[in-house]
Order: sequence, then C-alpha cells, then structure tokens
Amino acid sequence: KTGLIEELLENETAEVTLITRPRRFGKTMGMSMLANFFDIRKDSKAMFAGLEISKNAALCKEWMNQWPVLFLSFRRVDGLNFQGAYGMLQATITDVCENHLYLLDSPQVSAYPKEVMDRLLRGTASEKETKGSLLMLTKMMEAHYGKPVILLLDEYDVPIAKASAKGYYAEMLDVVKGLMQALKDNDALRFAVVTGCL
Repeated sequence: KTGLIEELLENETAEVTLITRPRRFGKTMGMSMLANFFDIRKDSKAMFAGLEISKNAALCKEWMNQWPVLFLSFRRVDGLNFQGAYGMLQATITDVCENHLYLLDSPQVSAYPKEVMDRLLRGTASEKETKGSLLMLTKMMEAHYGKPVILLLDEYDVPIAKASAKGYYAEMLDVVKGLMQALKDNDALRFAVVTGCL
C-alpha cells in the first residue's frame, strides 16, 4: 500500500485527488497510512521501516512527518432525519477539533477562529460555522505551523448517500457543499485526498 504515497507525490500538481473504490476495499486503511506518513506530530520511521516507501530516502526526508495533517472520516454521519445526521456530523467535527486542541493555545492563531473552534468543541456552533469548519481549521493549522496543510477526507459521500436514502438529501447536500469549500481556492492547503465509493 505504501506505493500510494509515491503515486500521490508524483502527481503533486493535483490540488485534490479523489480515490473511488468499492466498500471494503481498504480506503480507510490507506488514508490512515497517509496520515501517519505525513503528520508532523508523529514519528513514523519505525512504522514504515522495511516497507517499499522506505527505499526512497529522498522522498521520506522531504515528506515523512513534515506536514500538518487534518484527517477525518464521514463514515459515522447517518440518521433517520436531517437533525439526527447533522448531530452526527457535528460530533465528527468536534472529534477533529479535539485532536487539534493545541490550536487554542497557539500565539500564531488569532482570537476569532479560536472562539469558533471553542463553539465547535461545545456543540454550540451555528450551521454557518459548521459549514466553514474545515476551511477554518486548515487556516488555523497553517498559521500555527507556518506550513500548508494536507487534508484527508475519508468517505465524503456517506452523508449524502444516507440522506438520499432517507429523504433529507437537499439539506445534507447544502451542509456538505459548505464543508467542501475547504477544497476550493484554499491557500492553506498543500493538497487534499478524498475517498468515496464508486
């Protein structure tokens, strides 16, 4: 699977790479591997030792554990109605914020995004703030690290597919489109990888 890393970096001109595969194909495991390889907060040398990617010393030196990574999965976002599914989406965003609590103490990050992040953590953020959360978090991370962010979104299509099956497609599509603004004209991004089903 580590060949995926080299493949992605060969096509580094792509701002967003979409990987579509059937369920149970190993997309989440692949994304977890990418997160471990790139994440600046980890030391993954031992994890990748002896694997194919470790033979490319120059690539590993430039990329392994050198970049801020924002990684989240939408696989749990489901509900019988929009309110239920939106609550699960908010919980997913809260989990991501909890993984980056250091941003609240960062002197490089200004006060307003910290206030919004605090509301996201408490579950009191407005729908507008929730829609803009991924864009805001990538900008906060770039400010903190002084480096652009690698964004990994796993199973982006699950909330929309579930909404379509249960009758609240339009409402969920509106929210997901807001979240996906993080992929469009975002100067804080190095690149993004997004997975979904065929």
